[in-house]
Amino acid sequence: MPKTKKIQIPKTFSDEPKGLVICYIGVGKGKTTAAMGMAVRASGDGKNVYILQFVKAGNKSDSQIKDGEWPVSSEINFFDNVSYGHNIGKIENEQVGLGFVGILGDKKEKDIHIRQALKGVERAREIITSGEYDLVILDEIISALEVGLLEERDIIDLIKLKAPLQHLVITGHNKYPKILKLCDLVTEMKMIQHPYYKGILAQKGIDY
Repeated sequence: MPKTKKIQIPKTFSDEPKGLVICYIGVGKGKTTAAMGMAVRASGDGKNVYILQFVKAGNKSDSQIKDGEWPVSSEINFFDNVSYGHNIGKIENEQVGLGFVGILGDKKEKDIHIRQALKGVERAREIITSGEYDLVILDEIISALEVGLLEERDIIDLIKLKAPLQHLVITGHNKYPKILKLCDLVTEMKMIQHPYYKGILAQKGIDY
């Protein structure tokens, strides 16, 4: 039986605020869901949040899948329509992807996806350095790396731009040691069962 790696618990702890780099990764469902939950939690604490979605977003309508583009996930509809009252931070969002790459009906040239992803990186750089947002979520940015739209250094450079008290969340499937080394928190979503492998596509309001 493989040995479990022993976790070293520090002898002292600091209660000083610190901006964290958080990574949700793995082939299991729940990465974006966890990131969106964190957006709501941060907003409830008065923090301003910006969400950039790479790869999978792009279609603002509720039409059927077309050219690899799902309708924008339903929590975005909520964020766009919620009224932010006293002591509630704003949640802004932007879709910088053009849909799935090479699957589910995508017929776009890969260069088009690459140019869009690089524009997304530039937009992320603007948002991270603007000083306006306490939490920045780069949803599926690691997925953009996985399908060859970005390079590791693009993500590493964004992580290094983060202000000391700013929180940054990144999501994707695969492990890239150089990126994970820069993260404070990494949670891997492990798939046990998934309806896709029973021929069941994503359910609106549950999966998106």
